[in-house]
Amino acid sequence: MSARHAVVAGGGIGGLTAAVALRRHGWRVTVCERAAALTGAGAGIVLAPNALHALASVGLDPGLWAGDVLPGHVGLRTPDGTWLQRSDGDDLSTRYGFPARAVHRGFLIDTLAAALPGDAVRLGVSVTGVDDAGDTVVVRTSAGDLRADVVLAADGVRSALRGRLFPGHPGLRHAGEAGWRAVLPGAGLSVRQAAETWGRGERFGVVPLADGRIYLYATAVSGPGARPADHHAELTRRFGAWHSPIPELLERLNQRDPDPVGILHHDFYELATPLPRFHAGRVALLGDAAHAMTPNLGQGGCQAIEDAVVAAHLLASAGDVPAALAAYTKARHRRTTRIARRSRRAGEIARLSHPLAASLRNLAVRATPQALSLRALDAVFGWQPPSAPSASRST
Repeated sequence: MSARHAVVAGGGIGGLTAAVALRRHGWRVTVCERAAALTGAGAGIVLAPNALHALASVGLDPGLWAGDVLPGHVGLRTPDGTWLQRSDGDDLSTRYGFPARAVHRGFLIDTLAAALPGDAVRLGVSVTGVDDAGDTVVVRTSAGDLRADVVLAADGVRSALRGRLFPGHPGLRHAGEAGWRAVLPGAGLSVRQAAETWGRGERFGVVPLADGRIYLYATAVSGPGARPADHHAELTRRFGAWHSPIPELLERLNQRDPDPVGILHHDFYELATPLPRFHAGRVALLGDAAHAMTPNLGQGGCQAIEDAVVAAHLLASAGDVPAALAAYTKARHRRTTRIARRSRRAGEIARLSHPLAASLRNLAVRATPQALSLRALDAVFGWQPPSAPSASRST
């Protein structure tokens, strides 16, 4: 009997993780990626303990490939450099079994792609539609039709397949913010602490990556479609007088050699309301296609990795694919909805702009005991993959 065939729409983090996980369970997999090359789009990602557990469960042991753990202290600061809250990276490892690791998205994409056979990923091929015949699915692509036993749609925040499966859903809404991202060489800069700094209506994050580079990001309250004429000038105007190393990083950003990616800038969008479910027949959505959320908890990519591992686990031995995907919705819908809601609320607090409201927020954060702050992360970071003995904690 030939191996069952899965088509994955999208070659991002979630799609490639799903392909690796399905291959591990004996499926034949075709990943259709509309871009001409797999790319991490010039940004970093923090792999939280929950994502690292998921990757380890499908044979990608983070201790072998993710470089150094996130070094030093991690926490929140004010523009003058005062720490509002700080915890040691070892605390995460002790509590959750893995520390957080910060890597370039391109590195993660390359690692996932390397775990697949060379013919599994078809570049420059977009999935344009699906016809679910009940026993199989005909997948319409720009390179011709494919026949599959299941389709996993990991085609991103503006998922075309989400719109086809749920045409009555209101879709995306603007989250009231825009963000900048860049990755810089770290040579000559002593940046050993990951921190996010909260101002009034704007934030700046600094994250040392495992390869020695530095990932920086910034956010500001913004309406949809607003674009500064000069991104570096705008970043300097907003953040140039904030604490070190922010001015030094902005100066390096201005002086470094030209980069084809440069400073990334984009609006934040999330689903206006949760989808009623993440599947229809033999088609399932995962990652941003299923539950696009704001980046305030750093869980967008991590939840896509969880989705992929859970979907593959449920499909591993399922004779009834639609039933397996219904179980996938049951396993993932409540968790991701809660995390998306929590991320939205975190963003609302972080971007407070009134001086009094921002001061009260800072006082409340500073007064919260570190142990309580860590315990509040249990519902997010304490997740375990379904094959693990403690999978019951995944709610």
